[in-house]
Amino acid sequence: MRTIPEGTSTIAVPFQGESYDVLVTVPPAAATRPLPLVLDLHGSNNNAARQAEISGLQNAAEAKGFIVAEPAGDIAFPQTLPGGNWAWNVPGVPLTSGTLPPEGSRDDVAFLRQVVDRIDNLGCVDDRRVYATGYSGGGRMASALACEASDVFAAIAPVAGLRAGRADVTDLTSPEALTCQPEQPVAVMTFHGTADAVNPYLGNTDPRWGYTVEQAAERWAELNTCRVGPALGSYSASVTSYTWTECDGKADVVLYEIAGGGHTWPGTAVDLAAFGLGPVTQEIDASTAMLDFFADHHRRG
Repeated sequence: MRTIPEGTSTIAVPFQGESYDVLVTVPPAAATRPLPLVLDLHGSNNNAARQAEISGLQNAAEAKGFIVAEPAGDIAFPQTLPGGNWAWNVPGVPLTSGTLPPEGSRDDVAFLRQVVDRIDNLGCVDDRRVYATGYSGGGRMASALACEASDVFAAIAPVAGLRAGRADVTDLTSPEALTCQPEQPVAVMTFHGTADAVNPYLGNTDPRWGYTVEQAAERWAELNTCRVGPALGSYSASVTSYTWTECDGKADVVLYEIAGGGHTWPGTAVDLAAFGLGPVTQEIDASTAMLDFFADHHRRG
């Protein structure tokens, strides 16, 4: 029985002696009807309310019958935004400062599991249809959830942040295989601009990032034992798709490459270019595309 009211509200999520507020949007639906759930994770040096503005998922998910939840990280930056500036504790990965999260930082894989459990208890969630997306550092966090919580998440759709485990410290051009070993296949959709200067499409020598976006997608296709692909598609003038199919558990992998796109969320109404993050394409709406992808993929087993 769903006890979270329709529309957007805040719920408290207890975790290891603390309580954390999470924005939750619930679509109109019968209180006994199980609904799919999407976690929408903000980027580094950002917060949940700002992520809701960037993704527009509250309205998009409400229209398509999804619950959407926007939790916040717990590693603090100097505050410049109302609601604070936060980062996620991506397992084993440095922060944008180049240092690892402080000792004792919140275990965000465990915390986000608790977020799902809390909303499930209050919100009547379909346990086979739990998903995660995220922007930039939130995309890296969503990737970590697929690696470490495949028993919960059926699919992920990172924007400007797909990883398949952390970069190998001995060879940053490759993922470290042992850091991403999901127990079950997880479907993956991702969006990434070729002119992304923060998380470069072609990779870099920063251990926070490292190997290329194509390598990340290819690694997920390997993890999901995809037998066909990548099939090349022309979505629009500047958007090319790479798709792997016939995967275990029907866990397809789709990469949308945005020619000339910046470190931005495709289709957003927020002028991210004004913050020096590069061009925003309107040729594809990432939020609508990922919700359609989620609707086609549920957890099996």
